[in-house]
Amino acid sequence: MPVFVDQLGYLPDAAKIAMTEGPCNYQVIRLDDQRSVADGVSGEGVYDAASGSNVYPIDFSDLKVPGSYYILAGNGEKSPVFQIENDLYDAPLKDVLRCLYYQRCGTALLPEHAHEYTHPACHLEPAITLEDYLGKITAPETYDVTGGWHDAGDYGRYVTAGSVTVSHLLYAYERYPEAFDFSMNIPESENNMPDVLNECLVELKWLLKMQRIDGSTWHKVTTFMHAEFIMPEDDHDRLLLFPPSTMATADFAAAMAQASRVYRPFLPDFADEALAAARRAYAWVKAHDYIPFHNPEGSNTGEYDDHTDADERLWAAAEMLRSDPENAAEYLQDLEILNAQCEGKTGFGWRDVSGLASMSILTDENKRAGKLIESFRKAVLNEALRLMQMIRKKGWHLAMNENEFEWGSNMVVLNRGMILSLASLIDTKNAKAFRAGILSHLHYLFGRNPMNVSYVTGYGENAYMHPHDRVMEVDGIDNPIPGYVSGGPFGDFCDDISLDLLAKDTPPMKCYVDHCDSYSTNEITIYWNTPLIFLLAHLKTK
Repeated sequence: MPVFVDQLGYLPDAAKIAMTEGPCNYQVIRLDDQRSVADGVSGEGVYDAASGSNVYPIDFSDLKVPGSYYILAGNGEKSPVFQIENDLYDAPLKDVLRCLYYQRCGTALLPEHAHEYTHPACHLEPAITLEDYLGKITAPETYDVTGGWHDAGDYGRYVTAGSVTVSHLLYAYERYPEAFDFSMNIPESENNMPDVLNECLVELKWLLKMQRIDGSTWHKVTTFMHAEFIMPEDDHDRLLLFPPSTMATADFAAAMAQASRVYRPFLPDFADEALAAARRAYAWVKAHDYIPFHNPEGSNTGEYDDHTDADERLWAAAEMLRSDPENAAEYLQDLEILNAQCEGKTGFGWRDVSGLASMSILTDENKRAGKLIESFRKAVLNEALRLMQMIRKKGWHLAMNENEFEWGSNMVVLNRGMILSLASLIDTKNAKAFRAGILSHLHYLFGRNPMNVSYVTGYGENAYMHPHDRVMEVDGIDNPIPGYVSGGPFGDFCDDISLDLLAKDTPPMKCYVDHCDSYSTNEITIYWNTPLIFLLAHLKTK
């Protein structure tokens, strides 16, 4: 009967709870001298439908002395080693953020910055439009769209994903600037701008290249089919620009408006450029009804489509209102209309960005949204209280129902942590409880889960080792780059290796395979890392 702990560890002043799937007595053992420093009996069991098991808590919250420990159950089972430490989140914040540097496209990763994880510059060829490619034009117009970040385990670059990723980071910096007072050891370090903004600028400059003359943005730039498992510099298939969508263009407008605000103290010329681009994109979206995106037949790169763009328009209006006061009346009117159309206001993923609109409105010191503020405040607090109730009721203290373990379930886990973080800002009397809820979600991510796996590479005795990622699979280096978040359990797993290894009736929280071929449970992507960055920054800030 294993003992499940957060394999990274626990903050001295926070609750410390481990889990088992059966009742037991236990001892907490200090690693350096093998002495028992606490003991007791597990608490009352709770059936957890998502894992299909009864879960019993081991509460050792009274232990506050920093050090290395493990838990020894009465049957002789040992938990992984964990730390109790005040600076627990310093190292993972740096590594999880540095993973974006390793995702850079179009630039060489050199030893002085990338250590052993080096490779030459990649994807330097100009792109053509999908229409030109399908029309077999012999001399099509070409476009320079070099730069940015590879989105995931593949080499595609996507406007929607990139915009959301950048926004997570910019909001983390806006809310918790002191958490980013460190060097990432990237080429731009020591240039008098925080490295989190240096890294964001790589993606923002690429996003600007994706805007068309009419203000719209191409939906993505990828090859027609995903590359084989080769290093990025060996991928020379034709790069294609796929047609615009209102979803991607609205995301672009929002991210650029936000960037204009954040970068103005550092790069005023860039801030002006970003705001001008945001205005053009916003105008284009307003002039068009919903334009979806679908891959053409035979193409399999990321689609990033949705059935509505109302939440993207909501986010864009909120960011434009905050960053472009010259046209505030127009944006406020748009926001009033869109507010009535959007049911939710708490989504922080790429498909539902309504929570980013809430973040913009509720953190705006000038309260530009006026009478609309209360509806956003109420929506966030209602959702936060619902999540806290779930945490208290669920066996694994995780605000996830069994039907919510979708592709990238760890993104859902982390995005719900962002809701709790925002709630702590607008309901300070319950901030301590919301902070505990965030920690509970991170405990799950770092190993307190029925797989006994830390879903962050390099962190934890049983950290996952085989992400679905082309570079880390073929670079010839045994250990993966530290700091990548796995997509995590997916109840409707669909890759061949998972179908071979998992029974169809496997409980959703256990539908996970640590294998490179398990793209549906073990891929990595930039916007799974960034909500973790946001939450680590929150926890580092007292």
